[in-house]
Amino acid sequence: MYFTGIIIAFMTFLTIGIWHPIVIKTEYYWGTRPWIIYLVVGIGSCVAALFIANIYLSSFLGVFGASALWGIGELFSQKKRVEKGWFPMNPKRRHTAAH
Repeated sequence: MYFTGIIIAFMTFLTIGIWHPIVIKTEYYWGTRPWIIYLVVGIGSCVAALFIANIYLSSFLGVFGASALWGIGELFSQKKRVEKGWFPMNPKRRHTAAH
């Protein structure tokens, strides 16, 4: 039996699951300003995946990079969810609200 696909699927599931709270915490503490960090990390991870022969590490970096890039959009969506009151706003950053 070959477990490669199942292992990669599990890594993908965990990676995406980890990015969800990262995006929420990033928006809570720093707003959308760190989007550029997500961009650099995402592109860097995807490029690194192209040069790594190990299928597991390459797959992880590709999924991690794609999740970071997807996280940029989610960061801005999270800001809107906070503005709608669906998530708590950081009281120390209340002045950045669009009210």
